[in-house]
Amino acid sequence: MKYLLLILSFFTVLGLSGCESKTHTGSTHENMNHETKEEMNSTQVKFSFNGIPESGNKVDLNLQVNSLEGKPVDQFELEHEKLMHLIIVSKDLSFFDHLHPQYKGKGLFTVIPNFPNGGEYKLFTDFIPKGSDKNVKSKLVKVSGQPAKPVSLIPDKVLTKVIDGKEVTLKFDKLTTDNEVKMTYTIKDAKTKKDIKDLQPYLGAVGHVVAISGDTNTYLHVHPMNEKSSGPVAEFMTSFPKKGLYKIWGQFKQNGNVFIVPFIVDVP
Repeated sequence: MKYLLLILSFFTVLGLSGCESKTHTGSTHENMNHETKEEMNSTQVKFSFNGIPESGNKVDLNLQVNSLEGKPVDQFELEHEKLMHLIIVSKDLSFFDHLHPQYKGKGLFTVIPNFPNGGEYKLFTDFIPKGSDKNVKSKLVKVSGQPAKPVSLIPDKVLTKVIDGKEVTLKFDKLTTDNEVKMTYTIKDAKTKKDIKDLQPYLGAVGHVVAISGDTNTYLHVHPMNEKSSGPVAEFMTSFPKKGLYKIWGQFKQNGNVFIVPFIVDVP
């Protein structure tokens, strides 16, 4: 690999129905490169709510992690300061949330998600059972309540946005499929145009990136090449497995506040 110090987690999730989706995963870590096929996933996850999921009515979401034989998995590895990451997006990708369920023991994690509107949401949970590779499971959830007006997925013509007083620009060395793609974020003060050099660690790193395809079947969770950077540049490496539209959320932290920068790109 060209970049030995990259930390990358890449997942392609196939299928929308059932308790969970089969998952194809691959990951690259410091000084090693390995790929985990979907048949090597060592767990199954049951998604259940303590009530009917409804917008404006918060109910517990339970995530029970069991082995393929049905026995609870009770030990997990920390990844970026957390035992589990849960990404929630609306079906049209207009809504995004990144949560960290609490571990209750015997394979059970719980969290109270916030669904702002009724409609369909895709849930992605990733975690590392002790002694195993990363596992990713997904679930399509229907939430009761008034649905939001659908938002069309349209590629951004200019990859610069102002979020919370920050001017954030995203650049790719090349935008293609099945090859490594370098993503570079440059963050400046929106008023002064001065480089921001005091980014704080978010979950132990300068930032995190999540990318999901327009059909929500492909999920990428990407970690930075240089975790200890404090800006103004944050670099990431990933690989898009197929062409099409992707929505990309960059997550960064400054002055104690996390800000999220979304971009939509069309991968040829």
